[in-house]
Amino acid sequence: MTHPSFPTARPTAQVGRAVARQPLTGTPSAQTPVEGRDGVGTVRRTVLPGGLRVVTESLPSVRSATFGIWAHVGSRDETPALAGATHCLEHLLFKGTERRSALDISASLDAVGGEMNAFTGKEFTCYYARVLDTDLPLAIDVVCDMLTGSLIRAEDLDAERGVILEEIAMTEDDPGDCVHDLFAATLFGDTPLGRPVLGTVDSVTALTRDRLTAFHREHYDPTRLVVAAAGNVDHDTVVQQVQAAFARAGASTDPEAVPLAPRAGSLHIPAQGRVEVVRRSTEQAHVVMGMPSISRTDDRRWALSVLSAALGGGMSSRLFQEVREKRGLAYAVYAYNSAFADCGHFTVYAGCRPGQVYDVLRLCREQLHEVAGNGLSGEELRRAVGQLSGSTVLGLEDTGALMHRIGKGELCFGDQLSVDDMLGRIAAVTPDELREVAADILERTPSVSVIGPLTDRQTARLDRIVA
Repeated sequence: MTHPSFPTARPTAQVGRAVARQPLTGTPSAQTPVEGRDGVGTVRRTVLPGGLRVVTESLPSVRSATFGIWAHVGSRDETPALAGATHCLEHLLFKGTERRSALDISASLDAVGGEMNAFTGKEFTCYYARVLDTDLPLAIDVVCDMLTGSLIRAEDLDAERGVILEEIAMTEDDPGDCVHDLFAATLFGDTPLGRPVLGTVDSVTALTRDRLTAFHREHYDPTRLVVAAAGNVDHDTVVQQVQAAFARAGASTDPEAVPLAPRAGSLHIPAQGRVEVVRRSTEQAHVVMGMPSISRTDDRRWALSVLSAALGGGMSSRLFQEVREKRGLAYAVYAYNSAFADCGHFTVYAGCRPGQVYDVLRLCREQLHEVAGNGLSGEELRRAVGQLSGSTVLGLEDTGALMHRIGKGELCFGDQLSVDDMLGRIAAVTPDELREVAADILERTPSVSVIGPLTDRQTARLDRIVA
């Protein structure tokens, strides 16, 4: 799913953003101030002829910069026959262009101490480089060259296919990671959100160069891309360099082209109450229980984020205290909410001994029911708001995180929300709002996925959890 250095930790909360959009023009748009750690970082947005969007956040006090290009394509855009195509393309764009070999691409960033990587999700893909501010022109040139000039050769596909099959095998060997893919399949069924980002051995083996080049042409049009840069950057300079790079590749400059709107959807989630168990000879059983949740644009997302933090976001959280601290039933237990364009899921994970799976799930279900009925205590609410506020700010301490925030904000929401506004939305969550979202989400029928050496009797007991 990602190159090895990209962090794969699952979030405990997702926060959206919403303010009025900047005007769509081919020249630098008006500046939107966003509070930064050392004062004010300026976020600016420009739409170039051809529909390519460029957003930057300038922080003159740092000496680094992160440059990324976000593509409006993820694994949910694939047909079953193309499962894994988005991720496969992510790999292939590193394999060479007319101007650079694969070695040239990696060596150019290595030579200046930079970092280069990419990741594929269910609804977007991102390619990025982090460098010294003085090396930003190099990063822009290399990443833009990859996105616009990749050769996507048949021999490169054949070689990289083996790498991706190894990546699939590596994921399968990690039950703590694999159980989340199993849960997605359990919850969403045979839908694009239910299929793994990596694809399957059969689907990746069947991918051809012709299919991948057609997929690339369809989904990497400038109207479907967002360029994001953060750090010690000058917006006008970034715009000029990006425009030159795309012009060199012959990209469209149609003045009538309009950027693609944020993704919408209407996914039908199958009936819940399903239990899926994959038996493996592991020492621990890896357990996920969850239920359908809300989309990333739902106004209740702020309350749900606070609720997620209170239930399973840290060592003082309700589930950690009840499951681990008081009863010693699990080493790891946490909760998180994943949000997509049209739906989401609220999820609890635990790793425990196989004989304790039922007890852990029963206790977690009881705690969810308790919070759904009675809400959180005032102290739990204060702790959760503080934890979520702190993690939100601390998570933006480097230029890579800032690039991620503004790039995803533009692609998924079409706008930006300042850090102060985000903190204000979190702090404004009321006990009534928490009770309402808890009563709605936590009382929904859950589904359960388990990987571990469960017996038939242990597996049969799990039906009581989802009844």
